[in-house]
Amino acid sequence: MKIIVIGGGPAGRTAAIEAAQIGEEVILIEKDKLGGKCLNEGCMVVSGLNDVAKFSKDSQRFREMGITEQVVEVDFEKIAKGIKETIRKIRTIHEAETKEAGVEVLKGAAEVNVRNVIFEDEELSYDKLIIATGSNANIPPLDGSQYGKNYHDILNFKNKPEKLIIIGSGVIAAEFASIFSMLGSEVHVLCRSQFLKMLEPDMKSYVVKKLLDNVDIQENVQVKQIDKNGVNTDKGRVDGVVLFATGMKPNSDIVKDFVDLGRRGDIIVNRQMQTSHQDIYAAGDVVDTIGNTPVARMEGVVAARNACGIFAEADYRVVPGSISLYYDLAFINQNLDKSEDNTSIGGSVPGFAGPGSFWNVLDRNTGFTKIKVDSESGAIRDISSISPSARTSIPYLVQMMRDDYKSYDFDGFIETHPSTDPIYKLLRLFAKFG
Repeated sequence: MKIIVIGGGPAGRTAAIEAAQIGEEVILIEKDKLGGKCLNEGCMVVSGLNDVAKFSKDSQRFREMGITEQVVEVDFEKIAKGIKETIRKIRTIHEAETKEAGVEVLKGAAEVNVRNVIFEDEELSYDKLIIATGSNANIPPLDGSQYGKNYHDILNFKNKPEKLIIIGSGVIAAEFASIFSMLGSEVHVLCRSQFLKMLEPDMKSYVVKKLLDNVDIQENVQVKQIDKNGVNTDKGRVDGVVLFATGMKPNSDIVKDFVDLGRRGDIIVNRQMQTSHQDIYAAGDVVDTIGNTPVARMEGVVAARNACGIFAEADYRVVPGSISLYYDLAFINQNLDKSEDNTSIGGSVPGFAGPGSFWNVLDRNTGFTKIKVDSESGAIRDISSISPSARTSIPYLVQMMRDDYKSYDFDGFIETHPSTDPIYKLLRLFAKFG
């Protein structure tokens, strides 16, 4: 069987490797850089910037406390250069891994017709096609939107902006607000509705008051017009460099004439990642599910297995999410029956002093964790955590929830010490309700 995958990001690369390891002939076509948005412009860029931003903030705090005399001067252009070099090395590893798995990798643009993929004027036939073309920045149709920047432009900044206006209210807006405020920029976030509305209210409150305390966050603001020097809103004028963080739009044009699309232009798929065309599958940001890299990889595996004739279904029951701030914020995306709240009890506790939070005890800024448990069954209903280790802890707890662990299963749990995350202690506290 011949399988062609279009798109070399997390979903496409994973799908290609999976299909090749099953034993099929696989061609992966990527028009630009292997690794997709996550590696080249998204998650890894945020990681690189965040490491430097946190170092800058800690250095300033230690100087204020009289522990050090160091004054940190950040060269943004050199940071960007270092991030690009690091990403290039990671991309080289990805390319080697993909080819070693038996995938033929082609670089360039592709077109699709009903039975063939056209690449460099050559028609490539396929038995099954997997579309993993990802998404791109969604730029709202505002007057003067051409003056705004987006995540594509971040590593091309010569200097950190003195004043930065972020239009958006989600994860991307929060992460860049955190990074540039820690680097010393004056940051304003303009939200059309509510900021970080996916978060539990207490978690959002902690983020706003403790982690983004130097950021001006304005909710329910309508941007009227953008110019070279800032924006005009229904609440007044704000000056600065404008950065759009207004969501993503699926790159689905390549198959819009052959498969059914949703209202956002997303490719409609079933749980097997199959489109309305029986031989075409889709995965990752081009479909309308939970937009993060681990989910995209999972969808890539599911698409590949079904394309190869092996039944598999995507599982979205309980999915971990995260936001990269001074502390990691990790939470769980799940759609629960609201009636379950009738038997749920919750508890919260500040984070503990330990690696990554010790020097913030004096400011009472050690993080925050909140848990909800069913009082009758002991089932874990919800977890949100802000701590240096939250991003590591939550995925394992998600797997335990999928495996139907209860709070009383943690009665004898022993964590490593010192630890900054009180999740396990809270679960032991609720053990008596199992």
